[in-house]
Amino acid sequence: MLSWLYRPLNTVVVRRVALLTENFEIKQVLVVRTDLGMGRGKMAVQCSHAAVSSAELARTRFRDWYDQWMSEGQAKIALKVKDEDQLLELEKRARGIPIPSYIVRDMGLTQVPTGTITCIGLGPAPVTTVDTLTGKLRLL
Repeated sequence: MLSWLYRPLNTVVVRRVALLTENFEIKQVLVVRTDLGMGRGKMAVQCSHAAVSSAELARTRFRDWYDQWMSEGQAKIALKVKDEDQLLELEKRARGIPIPSYIVRDMGLTQVPTGTITCIGLGPAPVTTVDTLTGKLRLL
């Protein structure tokens, strides 16, 4: 059944990452590069690509996590890294665990060149697992 469609989404705005997910067992993390100078709208769109694509990977490969995430209200956190190297290191570590991960490469139509890696979506996956990868990153 699609009971998750009728549950309120997590829209709480709090400064501390731990507080954002303390009532959730599964979360998704979106991590954006800050060195590219993207505008807020561009970052939002790139995070949207990462969120949808990473969730789709979870739906097909980590179904239990996906279903629980949907029923909990789809908790998401937006974090930042300073450059591409940090982003690629996150992807490498995520694949080793493994958890769903999706790297976004821009089409180059607006603010960054074609193929630029802009962000990554991690999860949905267990909070404790995701936090081992992202727990020291700062909120976007």
